[in-house]
Amino acid sequence: MDKRLVVVTGGTRGVGAGIARAFADADDEVLVCARRPPQVPLEGIGFAPLDLRDPPAVRAFFERLPRLDVLVNNAGGAPYRLLTETEAEWHARVIDLNLTAPLTVSLAAYDRLKPARGSIVMIGSVSGTRPSPGTAAYGAAKAGLENLARSMAVEWAPDVRVNTLVVGMVRTGLSHLHYGGEDGIEAVSRTVPLGRLAAPSDIGGAAVFLASDAAAYITGAGLLVHGGGERPAFLDAATVNKEK
Repeated sequence: MDKRLVVVTGGTRGVGAGIARAFADADDEVLVCARRPPQVPLEGIGFAPLDLRDPPAVRAFFERLPRLDVLVNNAGGAPYRLLTETEAEWHARVIDLNLTAPLTVSLAAYDRLKPARGSIVMIGSVSGTRPSPGTAAYGAAKAGLENLARSMAVEWAPDVRVNTLVVGMVRTGLSHLHYGGEDGIEAVSRTVPLGRLAAPSDIGGAAVFLASDAAAYITGAGLLVHGGGERPAFLDAATVNKEK
């Protein structure tokens, strides 16, 4: 049988590269797209330059593909910035990248995914399920992304399955920007029930599952990949019922 064709947006580093590698290891043909090529070549994985915020370019990209079996909307992110530290236009660009761009990409990919009875995996975040001070626009966009995926799943069934990975904290080359150095990363890791941050391969394995036949009856779902979440702060603040 021919290999499946998998497109991963923003798949040149970090979580995206981990997802691309997981699909390649599953013997899929993988193509990553981003504005800039990876600094370190991804062995066995193709690259195409693409600005996801350019709808005509996105449509042209998918029109050129001979087929498409899986789309992973991974591109996104935002630096730490309190709401009042910058103008609304800056926050709007964060929402554009993390919500509008996945919508643009999914619409452009639909005609390729439908005949293949394909699958879309949105890369969401726990930031969309709780307050996200410092990344408020990002959290709002990720909340919207999960809702968008649920609506897509209903509108596009049974031809295209659409699910979301609700991702917790991941250790990447940029972790120091969010958590500090090794001491900070270790301290943050202790707040996770499983005792560590996720590795990009953890997210990749979950994405491969959602796009597989093993998940054939799963659509419109949000799969939590967060190591158990966060221990409620009130448990440590309370003065009774302490664990011994």
